[in-house]
Amino acid sequence: MEPIEDIDVLSEDEVRQREAGAGSTEDENLDRMKHGYDEAAGGKQVYIETYGCQMNVADSGVVASVLQESGYGLTQDQDEADVVLLNTCAIRENAEQKIRTRLGMLRAEKEKREGELMMGVLGCMAERLREKLLEQEDLVDVVVGPDAYRDLPRLLYEADATGQAAVNVELSKQETYQDIQPVRYDSNGVSAYVSIMRGCDNMCTFCVVPFTRGREESRSVTTILSEVSQLVEEGYKEVTLLGQNVNSYHYTDDGTSVSFAELVDRVSRVSPELRVRYSTSHPKDCTDELLQVHHERPNVCNYIHLPVQHGNTEVLDRMRRTYTREEYLALTERAKELCPGVSLSTDIIAGFCGETEEQHQDTLSLMEEVRYDHAYMFKYSERPQTYAARKLEDDVPEDVKQRRLEEIIELQNQHSKESNESEIGRVHTVLVEGTSKKSDEQLFGRTDTNKGVVFDREDYEQGDYVKVRIDDCTSSTLLGTAIEKTTLEEAARTDSITMAPAVA
Repeated sequence: MEPIEDIDVLSEDEVRQREAGAGSTEDENLDRMKHGYDEAAGGKQVYIETYGCQMNVADSGVVASVLQESGYGLTQDQDEADVVLLNTCAIRENAEQKIRTRLGMLRAEKEKREGELMMGVLGCMAERLREKLLEQEDLVDVVVGPDAYRDLPRLLYEADATGQAAVNVELSKQETYQDIQPVRYDSNGVSAYVSIMRGCDNMCTFCVVPFTRGREESRSVTTILSEVSQLVEEGYKEVTLLGQNVNSYHYTDDGTSVSFAELVDRVSRVSPELRVRYSTSHPKDCTDELLQVHHERPNVCNYIHLPVQHGNTEVLDRMRRTYTREEYLALTERAKELCPGVSLSTDIIAGFCGETEEQHQDTLSLMEEVRYDHAYMFKYSERPQTYAARKLEDDVPEDVKQRRLEEIIELQNQHSKESNESEIGRVHTVLVEGTSKKSDEQLFGRTDTNKGVVFDREDYEQGDYVKVRIDDCTSSTLLGTAIEKTTLEEAARTDSITMAPAVA
């Protein structure tokens, strides 16, 4: 086998010639090298664990596709794995602590197997902590950043051949993996994530994403629609379009500028039986055009995640969120006006730098005004490299942060329960995703408004659209009775949410 150093990088012209079938000695050498990697894989089994956001789930599908193409097998049983890869998140401090604990467990397993198990860290944590993972702690064999997944086969080969850790955490201004069809690793076969863009340009002062994932880069419309069409052919009933700032998507296609609203509209027209969701959106990019798509396209779900982060304008300014409290509230009112019955969720941070008690109360009062159906709530944890870590003082005591977070959680639980109680007696069209966690005799699915519903199995199956009457609820789940199987088109004609007589 030829050494790795001897591989030449092909020019764009050479790549085009190769794709057209033009043969050369260099092409043959490259083919032999690739097959060498394939042979080195030798059918080795890879186990992938995914932590963090939905984008990481989508990235794991890209990783699985790259490795499968290079001869690796995929397993969901860690005991069968020759290679264990952790796809990581660095957004919160506790996420990093969880990964470190997991690496310690895997290290012990590797020693038990006398070094036969290979370990790798992928994603945001890989980029941010590469020196500690490799040089200081000697925990892993490969460290691979979010833009270097195509390089994984080479890195695994290099680490295995030399016994030395291999690393590639370079960020790219072009990489979107748009030509890779992800393997739906650990998928339910019903819902799928489709990455439409990568990176973020917002530079919020608390966020590490621009440093771990780089600048925004949108994927071509053609490849997105092709992937969605393939998913429909495979029987998927729902897609979630993903990006760190998904609604800032912008792509020029055949000379035509395509906005996020236009993209959502095009995706919704791939199939009338396909539900369309997206995450995560920035309030500054939520336009009337996008809200109109929600209103006009029956299969674009009536649910929007609008991360507010805080309820006080001064704090929002320190966070560089680019909107005021008043502007955010006007946006939520506009969403409710253009999309009647819309379900809203959010992200909230308690105890950000300099937060006063009065400013914390502003967050609670904003929650009272908007009344979110769901929220992701955290206390502030300083992330290295961010503006807040370099320029602002993390001056809110830990016990005060915790108390404020608990008040936010308590209020949101109350709002979620009240929102769910208002659903009793209504009929929703539910997409069945699988069995309930508590019983195989019950099914679980979600409404158009992203609320979880549990009901008796009867003869319904995963992937069915079922009309369900809501009879009861908890603060997190709706409990219902199935009425009949339906289609999304039929549900749209008869309204996806209708009032039924109240349950006695």
